[in-house]
Amino acid sequence: MKIVITFILAFLSSRSMADSMDFNNNPNNFNNSPLNFENSPDNFKNSPNNFENSPNRFGNDNIVRDNEGNAIGYGVEKSDGGVNYFNLNGERQGYKAGN
Repeated sequence: MKIVITFILAFLSSRSMADSMDFNNNPNNFNNSPLNFENSPDNFKNSPNNFENSPNRFGNDNIVRDNEGNAIGYGVEKSDGGVNYFNLNGERQGYKAGN
């Protein structure tokens, strides 16, 4: 009986994990791919050379800071409402999926 209950619990937990994975959040979705030009640091909108992404720009809301307030990167909003996150060298570190 314990084996059956364990199997049922494992099955239900795997289902809930699969249900929580949305294709919008999936790295295999081209909207999230680093191969998509909108996500590339070669796109000037995402470049560390763009003043909009500079930690030296006063009041810059794009800047991501660590717990001590030091600039560690920047976020750039995507056209679908998501955000690309880059370190200060312009290397893409992650993303938040949009719609």
